[in-house]
Amino acid sequence: MSAAEYPVPQPVAGRGALFVEHRLKTPQVSESAYIAPSAVLAGDVTIGPHSRVLFGAVITAEGGPVEIGRDCVIMENAVVRGVPGQETRFGDEVLVGPHAHLTGCVIEGGSRIATGAMVFNGARVETGAEVEFNAVVYVNTVVPAGTVVPMGWFAGGQPAELVAPGDWDRIRAIMGPLDYPGTVFGVGASSLMPDIARRYARGLALHHRDHILPDERHLLTQEDAH
Repeated sequence: MSAAEYPVPQPVAGRGALFVEHRLKTPQVSESAYIAPSAVLAGDVTIGPHSRVLFGAVITAEGGPVEIGRDCVIMENAVVRGVPGQETRFGDEVLVGPHAHLTGCVIEGGSRIATGAMVFNGARVETGAEVEFNAVVYVNTVVPAGTVVPMGWFAGGQPAELVAPGDWDRIRAIMGPLDYPGTVFGVGASSLMPDIARRYARGLALHHRDHILPDERHLLTQEDAH
């Protein structure tokens, strides 16, 4: 039997990566995207053309979809989490550095989220903004277009006020009205952590019904026209 007689293998997105059917939704990846082995995509996740998800990155739709645009790079061990009630969407040409954490947020095109940075629920980072190493964008915060949140600084409010690390009085004053407990956990500020943990555990219970998809079931989407 000659090599020409062997069947042509079916194209596969993310060969060796972990694709998970969660809440009856499966990840969909553009045919030109790259998903590294050891990356994890779970649930209603869409990856656009020419985007790259590198080793150890986790993109998980925990009750809300995650949409990644074209020419995006999600680097090693970054975590992107979609949640109910808050849009999780990256525009085109977004760079997310290693060990960054982003939950229930919108990152508009041409933005950069550097190594170790955190962007919380309900936040929006507008076009061309940058969130530097280990900086924090707090819940329900808008970082205006072109703004740079400096290394290790806190951004909170609409529009974001930028506060240097260590100015805890100012940081606490900004945090209060933005309602972290209600935004993230759907509870009042006086709720106790055991109650919050129980609610969170119940919300994650649907993972018991997940299915790991073999490589041949990793779904490819067609390239768009532009």
